Amino acid sequence: MATTEHPPSRMRAWMLEGLADMGKGGTHATQAAPEPEQHVHQGQRWWRVMCLTGVDYFSTLGYQPGIAALAAGLLSPVATIVLVIVTLAGALPVYRRVAEESPHGEGSIAMLERLLSFWKGKLFVLTLLGFAATDFLITITLSAADASTHLVENPHLTSMLHDKQMLITLILVALLGAVFLKGFLEAIGVAVYLVAAYLSLNVVVVIVGMWHVVTQEHVVTDWTSALTTEHGNVFAMIGVSLLVFPKLALGLSGFETGVAVMPHVEGDPDDTHDNPKGRIRDTKKLLTTAALIMSVFLIATSFITTVLIPEKEFKAGGQANGRALAYLAHEYLGNAFGTVYDLSTIAILWFAGASAMAGLLNLMPRYLPRYGMAPHWARAVRPMVIVFTLVAFLVTWIFDASVDAQGGAYATGVLVLMSSAAIAVTIAARRAQQRNWTVVFGIVSAVLLYVTVVNVIERPDGVKIGACFIAGIILVSLLSRLARAFELRVTSVQLDPMAERFIRDMASRKIRFVANEPDRRDKAEYREKIEQIRNDNDIPGEDFVFVEVTVLDASEFEAGLTVRGEVLHGRYRVLTLESSSIPNALAALMLHVRDSTSRIPHMYFEWTEGNPFANFLRFFLFGQGEVAPVTREVLREAEPDRTRRPRVHTG
Repeated sequence: MATTEHPPSRMRAWMLEGLADMGKGGTHATQAAPEPEQHVHQGQRWWRVMCLTGVDYFSTLGYQPGIAALAAGLLSPVATIVLVIVTLAGALPVYRRVAEESPHGEGSIAMLERLLSFWKGKLFVLTLLGFAATDFLITITLSAADASTHLVENPHLTSMLHDKQMLITLILVALLGAVFLKGFLEAIGVAVYLVAAYLSLNVVVVIVGMWHVVTQEHVVTDWTSALTTEHGNVFAMIGVSLLVFPKLALGLSGFETGVAVMPHVEGDPDDTHDNPKGRIRDTKKLLTTAALIMSVFLIATSFITTVLIPEKEFKAGGQANGRALAYLAHEYLGNAFGTVYDLSTIAILWFAGASAMAGLLNLMPRYLPRYGMAPHWARAVRPMVIVFTLVAFLVTWIFDASVDAQGGAYATGVLVLMSSAAIAVTIAARRAQQRNWTVVFGIVSAVLLYVTVVNVIERPDGVKIGACFIAGIILVSLLSRLARAFELRVTSVQLDPMAERFIRDMASRKIRFVANEPDRRDKAEYREKIEQIRNDNDIPGEDFVFVEVTVLDASEFEAGLTVRGEVLHGRYRVLTLESSSIPNALAALMLHVRDSTSRIPHMYFEWTEGNPFANFLRFFLFGQGEVAPVTREVLREAEPDRTRRPRVHTG
């Protein structure tokens, strides 16, 4: 299509510069210059990418010990051991399998997408994307809110900043967005230093805490005596730990982002798109290493905080509320070290949103534009960063930058995605006839579903918030698809030798196509169709080629078009096409014929009976309906020059 292209402005070129590796689907293209970001596509070492996911996963140490103490009390270390068992024996094997099954970062959503087709599959994926958006966006806002809490409650700053938490949270969210606007490599580089500093300081706090536990022998005996008095025996302790386990589920938050950022893992030089074995192997290393590090820290920190911090300090208004390890850092290492620890905690909590932002930038461009449910620019990183940052501002304002108010939504998003991942790998193992793994993953699915249901019952606000995200995504997606309904959705056109022969033969004369809805496909059908077209349009002769389109999955938006030619009943030339939309397929064929022959093709239709609005809905949902005017509209949008536009005739 020869249309005049004006060079984009510098701002537009910068905004659309370097589409994300996660935004590319292989056959789709957008008007952007990928060269400046090509080094991103080469990938990073797995331990560096682990630090990016680790800013989310490891940062939960900032609040997880306090949450465990509030939920389980003296049982906090035992309940945390249950959490670690579920992590290492359940979540880790599940996500190692997800990495095998979906090595390009789509995660369990892509695995489940394959199970359903047509609109029910799209709506199912949009629902899961709603929970993913809940998880990732609340990660950004909750982590920033918790970072501002640590800043406000620092003994040196509390008098000056006690009423500035909302402003500080918004500034932290804006700074996170600014890092991603600068570039993705910068985000990974910052994450490496933050994780190294934060874990090092936590090692110091844990060692000092353990030293005090060892030197103050009574704290352990006091704890065990109180534990035995309160719960009686080991079995009662385990039972209560299982009951409170759902409240500790935030400690499982790092796995979904771990597979979401897979496209940034370097892998081996001989990796291919279809078989990235090096990337899969290194992602498994990433997941396993992160889980082991976190498990050790969770057990150690829950133990020292439980035995060293008075119970009243964990409650609302207490000095350890939401900052148990920071309390120990100030208590046993002094305010100078405590302030350094606070700063590292604030930094990693602020940057915890980076892994969530990376997950959003990976998932959304892979699905919504492909479904026609987002504009083309949604495949570019920077515009999406701005959109997600603005949504994070709104969420922060709605929840008044409160950590507690967002906790239910965060846990719900995490648990729904983990449950879906467990179900997906269970189905995959069953299809692969791996009986033992099917049983193992089935048990993990049951455990995670139990935790999800209990969490929803106890904190229904999480489902309500998730439902708002789901409704918003579905509404915006459908409106976007409606706005793009008349786009030319065909990415490529390929003709087989017989179809090319038909086109070459007509190129020396007037190119006339007849749109035909295939029925019996007998000789009478084609003879009657030609007679009808001749009478309606007053055209002599029979120099026509029939075009027949079969609709496959009408919910798909973009796809290539293969055209096959055949001669039926010894005289009727027929081109057969398969597409998600009849008008788009016909328009794409006519434009391709025009460009390949330099002749303007004509296509003849008959009017479709029925209500115009009902016919439009049939087109929007099922790819059919009133074909003639929609084909003409698609051509008008694709080719603004009327002199070069293929002709549509309706009788």
